[in-house]
Amino acid sequence: MNDAMPIGTDLLVLAGHTAAGKPTLAAHLAKVLGGEIISADSRQVYRGMDLGTGKDLVDYRIGDFTVPYHLIDILPAGQRYSLYDFQRDFQTVYQDIHSRGKLPLLCGGTGLYTESVLKGYFLPDAPVDPEFRLSLAKQSDGELTELLKSMVPLHNQSDTTDRERLLRALEIARNAPFREHPVASVFPMKAQVFILFFDAESRRKRITERLSQRLESGMIEEVQALLKTVKPEDLMYYGLEYKYLTLYCIGKISYEEMFNSLNTAIHQFAKRQMTWFRGMERRGIPVHWIPGELPLNEKLDLILTS
Repeated sequence: MNDAMPIGTDLLVLAGHTAAGKPTLAAHLAKVLGGEIISADSRQVYRGMDLGTGKDLVDYRIGDFTVPYHLIDILPAGQRYSLYDFQRDFQTVYQDIHSRGKLPLLCGGTGLYTESVLKGYFLPDAPVDPEFRLSLAKQSDGELTELLKSMVPLHNQSDTTDRERLLRALEIARNAPFREHPVASVFPMKAQVFILFFDAESRRKRITERLSQRLESGMIEEVQALLKTVKPEDLMYYGLEYKYLTLYCIGKISYEEMFNSLNTAIHQFAKRQMTWFRGMERRGIPVHWIPGELPLNEKLDLILTS
């Protein structure tokens, strides 16, 4: 393992809001430290969902060198991937990287995934329960949200924005209540946590510009291709880009409505991400804040000397 990081560091974490430039910084850190990237993104696990999830895999190539990465493109679109699945896969990859004397670098914007690693959340798998779902059929989303709050701490607000997510969260909470608990020998670990961020005005500008670029690069065509094998309602499950672009592709909304609604939704999502990461710090996780407007070499220096 490279000596640039403090002795005893088990994991380097790079998180931040969407469009902050995490992949570029993570790749250069991994190259300098001889590390490997583990994705902490709940949607980048799916093949064929590239522009919509912001994979930016080109950023993992630095000259002739490609930084090794994990938990990206491991499932076909249309399947479901849970926190339980992530915990299981993270442990396997983490232990493999360490066994080869490399430094794991967890990179992504899914706050729940990141915090589950840092605090050792334990969430066993829960099977789909048709009878339980049927018993909830007549309850409103608001009523189901209150039920979920009564069962578990509501760390992941995105579970309440989609009925399918809400039902799944209730199934999991009913099967095995959410709690903090060290998992196997991996937790607790000594981690260094860095949050990459831009001020609100710069963040909004970057998000809008990136959305335009992704649309010009073929994000609509990506969704059209996915719709050949994935049902519209299943594709919309995967979040903002896939929800609004699917509605546009099936003729439910205009291009202008799609762009404006999606742009606003991504801004709101980025704000929630920052709220989550500030909350992580309040919940006792030491965090180093890295201003996104700094040149790359200065960001690297800040991290490597922290």
